[in-house]
Amino acid sequence: MQRLKTRAQFQAVLAGATVARTAHFALHRCALEAPPGAAPLFDAQDVWLGAMVPKRWARRAVTRNAIKRQIYAMAAASESALPHAAHVVRLRSGFDRKEFVSAVSDKLKTAVRVELQQLLERAVAARA
Repeated sequence: MQRLKTRAQFQAVLAGATVARTAHFALHRCALEAPPGAAPLFDAQDVWLGAMVPKRWARRAVTRNAIKRQIYAMAAASESALPHAAHVVRLRSGFDRKEFVSAVSDKLKTAVRVELQQLLERAVAARA
């Protein structure tokens, strides 16, 4: 699995289709082929993944980093089921701070993992 690194890569994927949504996450996907005459953004035919966790939805850096680690771990576990394309998992709403008081509690990690599992299952189902 390759990771998205450049702004152009993220913008290209976000301009693509949203293939799955959950209460807190959205998964965007785009093909790896570059338009004719344009420089290719993705140099390998592989699963590419990026994670966007905006400060707007997760104020604490420790929470943003924990969510990103969960995104990459869950995607790596289901890499074989994902198509060779570029993907971005985007946090689109915040987790309630009254329910998840600690920035990196086991309860928050479990909730994130369950929701990411649903998101990836929906993405694989949309592929078929």
